[in-house]
Amino acid sequence: MPYPLPFTARLLQIGDALHFRLRRLWSMLVLRLVFGRLGKGTVLFRQNMIRYPHLIRIGSRTIVRHGGRMEIILHGQDWEPELTIGNDVNIEQNVHIVCHDRISIGDNVSITGNCAIVDVLHPVDAIEHGSKIGDSIDPARSFVEIGAGSFLGYGTIVLPNVRIGRNCVIGAGSVVTRDIPDDSIASGAPAKVIRSRTISKIRN
Repeated sequence: MPYPLPFTARLLQIGDALHFRLRRLWSMLVLRLVFGRLGKGTVLFRQNMIRYPHLIRIGSRTIVRHGGRMEIILHGQDWEPELTIGNDVNIEQNVHIVCHDRISIGDNVSITGNCAIVDVLHPVDAIEHGSKIGDSIDPARSFVEIGAGSFLGYGTIVLPNVRIGRNCVIGAGSVVTRDIPDDSIASGAPAKVIRSRTISKIRN
């Protein structure tokens, strides 16, 4: 027999469910009008920053938790940046995504809390004396790709010009600076492949 929940715990559950429904309604009625695409059943909780949402495309049944940042950087480049997030993705709290060219996150990806995914480089040498490094953007084209079914552990950082393959697991606190092949488990700073996964029954 299941242990009965205290009254206060039931109230919290009811409050969480109500909050989720309200955010789903807000996403469907309001955010869908300003994003490049916002698929059916996708829910965005309150973000710290959403910049240029018309250049952000998010698939269906995706959840983006609170406190995150989805930022498109426009700095006079001659291309239109594109941030694409697939179907059935969960992006947990305080995830920071910054795109000046192309970031692609595949279907069924899990991104845990406090991760950062960026395709932006800040040059540290060729800047004017007294200028702020963070205000300077490398004008070269760049990308990040995260394959379908992959999992990013808590606090993972994915740096520019990296491809993470399908069905990969990236350990908590890793810094991904190079490509990770399909079906790999990788960890560390910089992240290195520890071993391959055995994907026996279900593939994305």
